Amino acid sequence: MAEPIVITVQSGWRADFGRVFAVVAKDLTAERRTKANFNAVVAMSALILLMFGFALGADAEGLKNAAAGVLWLAILFSGVLAFNRSYQLELEAGALEQLMLYPGERWTLFVGKVLANLAFVFLVEIITVPLTGILYHVAFPEAWLQIVLVLILGTIGFVTLGTLYAAMSSRSRSREVLLPLLLFPMLVPVLLAASGATAALLVGDAMGDSRAWIRLLAAFDVIFLVGATWAFPYVMEG
Repeated sequence: MAEPIVITVQSGWRADFGRVFAVVAKDLTAERRTKANFNAVVAMSALILLMFGFALGADAEGLKNAAAGVLWLAILFSGVLAFNRSYQLELEAGALEQLMLYPGERWTLFVGKVLANLAFVFLVEIITVPLTGILYHVAFPEAWLQIVLVLILGTIGFVTLGTLYAAMSSRSRSREVLLPLLLFPMLVPVLLAASGATAALLVGDAMGDSRAWIRLLAAFDVIFLVGATWAFPYVMEG
């Protein structure tokens, strides 16, 4: 008589970390093989910077003053393209339901998606930020470390909410339209804080305004990370 097959499901933080890493590796490997989404997002952000530059005219001081806001708008609009792609591969292959049935905590899927999207958006920013400096006549700032911190904090809040709302709209036929309609109003606090801190740091921040914006961004990140990770399993069941 054949012995029964016993499947052991690992648990604990090591197993959760392994699931998160597997999701990150899967998404980044799929993107590295095609590069189509990355090229489209970079082209989109460059186009936004150019269009706003043409609209603002040739006034160097005006371009410099608008640089922070335009940079975050370029990151915002181009990032939405990445979020729409986040669940597209699983949907096209009919694998999203099977992925949700995989043994283990469902929040690990969300955290893996967030980390993969973070890596993707950070790569886009490596190209977008210097391009903004060139097009908008922004000299290399003395407070570049604080600006990097603002970019990291702002991107974490943006990507966390974007990944959650992409999951909410992923099963809708009009998800490309639905995602920005749901996401943009929720991102207003992050966009205001990130652009406010960036603008203050670019002009020297003599009044220390950036510290309040950075604390606000950090608070948003904690709230969004905890809330979105908790809500993700219920969103996918709905």
